[in-house]
Amino acid sequence: MANHKSAIKRAKQAEKRYARNKVYRTRLKNILKETRFTLDNEENKEVIDAQLKKAEKIIRKIHTKGIIHKNKASRLISRLYKRVHSKAL
Repeated sequence: MANHKSAIKRAKQAEKRYARNKVYRTRLKNILKETRFTLDNEENKEVIDAQLKKAEKIIRKIHTKGIIHKNKASRLISRLYKRVHSKAL
């Protein structure tokens, strides 16, 4: 454990950030899982589009907060859209 006052404060801040970021990472995993399930099992185009928009919004928000890198966010969104377009063909 840290001995200096500033090191103790840093450790506390790190714990808070870890807990906050964990919530966002879990949310990201859940929205990806939910979207992939919808893409594989849903036939209605409106439902698929709504789910895609929802997922894209959440992914971009998580990127904005600095939880994931911008390239990872773009890659995740791109793969979801690619999955939709490959299914349509």
